[in-house]
Amino acid sequence: MRLSRFILGVGLELALFAASCWAQPSSERVVIDARAPGRPFPHFWEQTFGSGRAVLTLRESYRSDLREVKKITEFRYVRFHNILHDEVGVYDEGDRGNPVYNFSYVDQIYDGLLQNGVRPFVEISFMPKKLALRQDVHPFWYKQIVAPPKDYKKWDDLIRAFAQHLVDRYGLNEVAEWYFEVWNEPNIDFWTGDPKQDTYFELYDHTARALKSVSPRLRVGGPATSSAHWVDSFIQHAVAQNVPTDFISSHGYSDDTVQDLFGTNEDVPMDRRLCLAIKKVHDQIAASARPGLPLMWTEWNVPSFGPLNARDTVYVGAALADDIRQCDGLVNMMSFWTFSDVFEEDGPGREPFGGSFGLVALGGIKKPSYSAFALLHKLGQERILQDSSNILITRRRDGSLAIVAWNLVDPDQSGTERSVDFEIRGVPPDSQARLSRADSEHGNTLAAYKRMGSPRYPTQIQVHELNRVAETASIQNLRLSKGSITLKLPVNGVLLLEVLKK
Repeated sequence: MRLSRFILGVGLELALFAASCWAQPSSERVVIDARAPGRPFPHFWEQTFGSGRAVLTLRESYRSDLREVKKITEFRYVRFHNILHDEVGVYDEGDRGNPVYNFSYVDQIYDGLLQNGVRPFVEISFMPKKLALRQDVHPFWYKQIVAPPKDYKKWDDLIRAFAQHLVDRYGLNEVAEWYFEVWNEPNIDFWTGDPKQDTYFELYDHTARALKSVSPRLRVGGPATSSAHWVDSFIQHAVAQNVPTDFISSHGYSDDTVQDLFGTNEDVPMDRRLCLAIKKVHDQIAASARPGLPLMWTEWNVPSFGPLNARDTVYVGAALADDIRQCDGLVNMMSFWTFSDVFEEDGPGREPFGGSFGLVALGGIKKPSYSAFALLHKLGQERILQDSSNILITRRRDGSLAIVAWNLVDPDQSGTERSVDFEIRGVPPDSQARLSRADSEHGNTLAAYKRMGSPRYPTQIQVHELNRVAETASIQNLRLSKGSITLKLPVNGVLLLEVLKK
């Protein structure tokens, strides 16, 4: 009996020891040479943002959210659907079928963007009712027409009149800085031409040539497809028909299926799908007859994980950082869909934190993703390559280092805190450092909203209180010790370590 108790006791001690070891945070040692060569690191993830549809830009709530996101990203372009929708009033026909144009709302839309410091990434869509071949209505709440034009001469005239009006109003030097993207996701239900690809190519050809007839300096591109489709055949067509093409655009989301993105049944984790899809298109361009075409990824976001509404949570920060690491060097610009939850594909929003795409929730509440974008904006302009899969090391123009680390855990999985031991060479061993965080305890307005009782219609005072959580700096002033520092990362936490120049 005593022997059995002894064995049992030893077994329990071993089990407890093993459990304690298992509970310890995983640790990683990262050695950084501040003098190592680097390469340019343009902030491709924050130059462009998507938003819902054109008429929403006339709302003060939209413009207010735009200004707030502009503060933390300095983004330069915004893309949205439906500049030709009937609610904008661009196209009508008289009694004899002669076209009648009205650009008064177009002017208000683009004036508002420019006055707030961003330019349009013009998505030419969707079809005016009186110009449509058929009344093919898309199921979105605002019921856009997604059919081809009934008369390509009238379509060409509309595009020329639209472009000429923009040049007359804003000047060619300004409009030449914009991008014109032909349509949106014609390979799925946003286009009812039959066959889809051939009829889209026809639409693209007419649109590109009409734009270039106003000025060859206007930049036009496509095919704006979902899930990285059609790019190789689009370039082949453009080359064969000598169709103007200034950039390639496509879309893809991390929760798109592997079959849709790659045409295979491989087991590709969601966290890797986006940048692999971008690499696929990048490589198609490189292997084409026009290898120098820029790649604009004009829609993307991190996975939502269905009812978990992950896009409202701190998960976005770690997922965003990991996408930046993977996609660096493969794409010119990525347009995060969207900057704001002023968004009505399924009708008016019902409550804040409803799982929508934006950085700013209904009522102007800044989500955890807002705090993450603000932190990642502070990365430098030069990247020092390093093998770690959860570290970005950058150098700023003044020679200081901006290092981001994260602890990515999918929301449907459990994870543990991680510890990172940084050893930084090439700087004074007692250098000043600054630490900022975006995680469950820092910038987490969703948690604060829940503590508030999740009000469906928060008051302005409540919104102000929530945004203080997003905006209150979590900065710690530190020093390296013998060139080293150890930092802990909670699940889906992101930290920014700045090693400052004296």
